[in-house]
Formats: sequence, C-alpha cells, structure tokens
Amino acid sequence: MEISPINLIPLWFVCLLAFYVACTLGANDVANSMGTSVGSKAITLRQAIIIAGVLEFFGAVLFGGRVSETLATGVVKPEEFIRSPQLFQLGMIAVLVSTGLWLQIATRKGLPVASSHAVVGAISGFSAVAVGWTAVAWKTVGLISLAWLITPLISAAIAALLYSLIKYWILEHPHPQQQILEWTPWLSCAMIAVFGTLVVPEISQPLASWMKSQWGLNFPTHDLTIAIAGLAVVGLTWFSWQPTFRSGDSKSSIEKQLAQFQVFSACFVAFAHGSNDVGNTVAPLAIIVYIRQTASVPLGEFHIPLWVLVIGGAGIATGLAVWGQKVISTVGENIITLTPSAGFSAELATATTVLIASNLGIPVSTSHALVGGVVGVGIVQGWKSIKFGTVGNIALAWLITVPTAAFLAATGFLLLRYFIG
Repeated sequence: MEISPINLIPLWFVCLLAFYVACTLGANDVANSMGTSVGSKAITLRQAIIIAGVLEFFGAVLFGGRVSETLATGVVKPEEFIRSPQLFQLGMIAVLVSTGLWLQIATRKGLPVASSHAVVGAISGFSAVAVGWTAVAWKTVGLISLAWLITPLISAAIAALLYSLIKYWILEHPHPQQQILEWTPWLSCAMIAVFGTLVVPEISQPLASWMKSQWGLNFPTHDLTIAIAGLAVVGLTWFSWQPTFRSGDSKSSIEKQLAQFQVFSACFVAFAHGSNDVGNTVAPLAIIVYIRQTASVPLGEFHIPLWVLVIGGAGIATGLAVWGQKVISTVGENIITLTPSAGFSAELATATTVLIASNLGIPVSTSHALVGGVVGVGIVQGWKSIKFGTVGNIALAWLITVPTAAFLAATGFLLLRYFIG
C-alpha cells in the first residue's frame, strides 16, 4: 500500500470540509426549489427554509446514493491515476476546497450558480495540472457547456407557453372560478406527470421491495407507480378544489388557488434536488474514503456509505438556513415580480426541462433551467417586467463558474502537493 503524507490529514477534517461544501450548496442551489414560492408570497422565507431543509435532507439520505459516475469517472480519466491514487485523493481535497470557496463567493453576491459545473470545473482544473490535459474528458466538458446554452432557452419556451395558457384560459377569463374548477384536474395531472416521473419511481421501487419482503406481495413496480400517481392526482385535485367553492371571481382569489400548486411543486423540486445534487458534495468525499480503504482509484460505480450521505444532507439543510436568503431573494424577487401562477409555470417548466435532459442523458443545471423559466414568464408579462441587470449578473456568474473553479482547484492542488505531497 502506498504511504503518503496525505493520509496524515485526518478523515474527520475532510468530512468537515465536505460538510462546509454541502452548506454552500444548500445556500445557493436550494433557491431552485424555493425562490419562486417565496417571491410569489405563496410561503414565507421561514416556511421555505423549514420545508426545503427537511425535504432536501431526506431526499439526499434516502435516494442520494445514485451519485453520477460522471463526477468520478466521466470528467476525468481515472486510469491516468492508477499508479498514484494518493495524487487523486489530494486532487479531490482541492476540489472540495475550490467548490466550497466559489459557491460561498457566489452566495454572498446573491448569484445562483450551478454547483455541478463548479465541481466539473474543479475536477478538470486539478487533473490538468496533476497529469496533463489528456487526463480531462473534454467531450464531457463540452457537452455540459453546450447544455448551458440550451437549457435556459428550452425552459423559457415551456414556461412562456404554460403561463400563456393559464393567463388566457383562467386569469383573464370572464368566469375564472368556473375555469379553475375545470382546469384543476388537468393542472394536477401535468404536475404529477412531470414531478412524479422524477420522484414517484424513487418511492415505488423501495416500497415494492418492502411489501414483498414483509407481506410476500409481488406488486409490479410500474403498477405501484401508476397507483401512487393516480392517488396523488385525485388527492391534489380534491385538496385544490376546496377553497374554490368558497372563493370569488377575483384574480387574487384565483392566484391563491394556484399558490397551492406552486407549494406542492416546490416540495417536489426540493426532494428531487436533494437526491440528485447531493452528489456534487459527497462524490469527492466518497472517492477519498474509497481510496483510503482500498488504496486504489475507483474505475466505475462504487458504494456511497450512508454516513457520507447524512453529512451531505445535513450540510445542505444547514447552509440553506444560515446563508440561503440572498439567493432565494435573487431568484424570487429580483428578476421579475412573481405571482403564484407565474412561479408555478416556471417551476413546472424547470422540472420538465430537467426530465427531458435526463432521459436524453444530457447533464444540465436546475439553476439555469429555473432562471430561464422565470425569464420566459417575464417575456409573456412584457419585456419591461424583466430586470435585465440581474439577469446579466447571473449569466456572467454562469460563464465564469467553470474556469474560476478550475483555476482555484489547480492552484489549491499545487499548494497542497507542495506542502503535503
């Protein structure tokens, strides 16, 4: 087994570093799920922090084990580090430092950036200086860069279409109360169809396994998925119908109806975000743990220990509570003036875009999709409603995320190798 001074860095310190990175991720990325709900006044900031904190944590712990291989074996060619696994471990520590630092800077400025892009940039940066440019899988990096351009455009188009339909058929209709009664089941189906595809299979698969082990029931997973989705549509429709019978035809009362859809959609996004994006935090830590246990570099999928997921989930929830207000305010209040109908349209467009990209195997950012969705709604409301200064600052932050993270990771790696390696 290779002996290196890097092993003198205690594991608890590396875990503390990963917890810090998870905090910065929670402070920045959770605006994707709760920013529009707070901006439209569907829920308060305190409610958003509590709801998102709980759902992000359980999403990360229960379903965050499927960390993408891309972070460990897609961006970098791990076979380049077979003879020097400790060098790979040192690089992952640099990735944690640089990612946390950049997310902290962006959060202090109130700018929503993509944590996945920061991690990709950091891994590319340290790999290039550790082994050479050939160690970086430039095809993967190029695909991610292309997704930056496409994601906001697709999300903006879907959000603009959805908001236009809601505006024409419900908000501006002579009898909006009657219209929302007719449209509620269809809105319920649309939301469950999109968010359910992301979340329901994650629930139905372990539930089917549990039913088989406990009661001997061999319930097909796809049937269970359909049953859960069907019950969800019926329940959401009935729940949303209740205030309609007591409300008037005013636009504000109809917006209160649509606020319920927005809150539910925000909860789905928070849960899905915790299960997906926790990998940006725990993947480097899991790689470090793997190398310390096996003295080798992971060349494919590897098991993520539960305690590593707990660190990531707890950090996301903590970061949201301590630092999350600025980014939530940027997304929810500083791009356009949001109403529940507008916020719901942006969130559903975001989830649809991410789902389409996932099925095509294209890595995308929920931050990019959500901002694109909000801008799409703003286009329907009128170009003057969009605060282009904020949008420009966000776009600039997106543009410099990968090169900045790469530079920070490369510099950090060289310093660590000089003093430790």
